[in-house]
Amino acid sequence: MENFSALIEQAIEAMTWVEIGAVVASLTYVILAARENIWCWFFGIIGAALWAYAAYEFFDLYIDALLQSYYVFISIYGWYKWNGNKLNKKDLGISTLKIKEHAVLIAGGFALTLVVGYFFGRYTAAASTYLDAFTTVFSILATYLVTRKILENWLYWIIIDTVYIYLYFSREGYLFALLNVVFVVVSVVGYLNWQKKKKKLEKLEIA
Repeated sequence: MENFSALIEQAIEAMTWVEIGAVVASLTYVILAARENIWCWFFGIIGAALWAYAAYEFFDLYIDALLQSYYVFISIYGWYKWNGNKLNKKDLGISTLKIKEHAVLIAGGFALTLVVGYFFGRYTAAASTYLDAFTTVFSILATYLVTRKILENWLYWIIIDTVYIYLYFSREGYLFALLNVVFVVVSVVGYLNWQKKKKKLEKLEIA
């Protein structure tokens, strides 16, 4: 346990201010999203922008930088969607997808995972080609579900972050493995909180 703590401390000390800022912003984003707070998208933009800068400037990870750029734009879109249609005075409410819709989403996600996995294996130095592709593809899809306030997005994130825990731990990225443990916990809380809010709203509509 002491060795593990020492490794975490060393990892923190080795981080740049950009990486620290990205971690703090990303964690704040997830916590606020779990609370259905629109300010989550502000921190999502900041976190993604800092990760993109770190990936490009410090690690030459151009694909990761491009992916984080996507998160910047999807966060702007999320802010727009959550802000609601002010003309109609109607905010975006929490909703669910039908089983068939999830089946299509998952099938499409796995199909894209195969394509992206092939690309990663051929053109990048990804260690776990198809697992990296899986987390990349489904993170993109799950983030889109968050922008639409789809309740089950949190279930996707629980699975995605669990895979991330394995990936980071297997690569001795213990700090990021620990961070994703926190993300899993927050995702569980987020699911329960959104579910509770959805049921409360439905009761008010019936009344």
